[in-house]
Amino acid sequence: MHTLDTDEPTIYRFLFRTLFKHTDPEWAHHAVIDALRLAQVVPGGCAVLRAVFHHRGQANTPTRRTVLGREHESPVGLAAGFDKDGQAVRALIALGFGHVEVGTVTPRPQPGNPRPRSFRLMDDHALVNRMGFNNAGAVAMARRLARLRRSAAGRDAVVGVNIGKNRTTELADAADDYRDCARLLAPYADYLAVNVSSPNTPGLRDLQSVDALRPLLEAVQEESQACRARTGRDVPVLVKIAPDLHDDDVRAVAHLVRELGLAGVIATNTTVERPTSLRSPRGQIEQIGAGGLSGPVLSGRALHVLHLLREELPRDMVVISAGGVTTSADVTKRLAAGADLVQGFTGLIYEGPGWPGRIARELARTA
Repeated sequence: MHTLDTDEPTIYRFLFRTLFKHTDPEWAHHAVIDALRLAQVVPGGCAVLRAVFHHRGQANTPTRRTVLGREHESPVGLAAGFDKDGQAVRALIALGFGHVEVGTVTPRPQPGNPRPRSFRLMDDHALVNRMGFNNAGAVAMARRLARLRRSAAGRDAVVGVNIGKNRTTELADAADDYRDCARLLAPYADYLAVNVSSPNTPGLRDLQSVDALRPLLEAVQEESQACRARTGRDVPVLVKIAPDLHDDDVRAVAHLVRELGLAGVIATNTTVERPTSLRSPRGQIEQIGAGGLSGPVLSGRALHVLHLLREELPRDMVVISAGGVTTSADVTKRLAAGADLVQGFTGLIYEGPGWPGRIARELARTA
């Protein structure tokens, strides 16, 4: 079993380069979700995942930390977009993630953008997607999370819920969509993430301006407070921002978060930029077209935004750093810069199912 630490990444990368790269990215994604769902329903399936990928879950693990009122076994969580409908939470936790952020979920079901809408830039270990918030809707998510919370393992899982607006909802009415999602999902969420930073819903990023953002955050916060009054549970509210915001706009969002007393910020989402540092052929990049870019190329900007937020936010406000995280050294750098938690997504795709547990072990060895 101990050889898995050294052999598993090599084997997975070989398979990715020789086999997986020839599969449609979206088909492969659904196949992985289906496999994880199967692991959850097979008796002992999640225990097998823990054993195979060396995620020990010891009570004295030095990587444990309490953030947003919950204890996280690892500071590394899974960013929104992977488990859009909350179908594989227990299996993903078993792989070694400290938390799972499900969604983005919208009030009403929607199919998302036309296919193809997910692409790999293999030379950059990057992804481009223009999924468009494809999901089964907030009612279906609430039912699934309610079932999850009925089991002890489901209650132990730290689950954030990323919420957005439907494509057909006018920007002027966006606050109603966020309010509806928050009302339905707050009872089952460990935190709510207000997503105004996806590049794949027309006009959505316009909501990052302070004047447009304020009523959205106030609406979600009101529903969070109503949930606390009904259930006694605190449901922290965070806002997720784009890496493409100007530095002054990042500061302005931070000021608004402080003014409203939100729990914090998730930074950052994918970028619409196509940096010249990308190694993939320009022809391939141009052929793919529009969409959000993720992967190591975001690392520098994500770290810069983290520094900006930490300059503006008091230490008791949470910053979850996402974008370009691949190694345990990346995680250590984000934590040292003031991140309370770190999220990944693209790293899981290119490094394989052993990635979160491997990072947690490496962090524990250096703690």
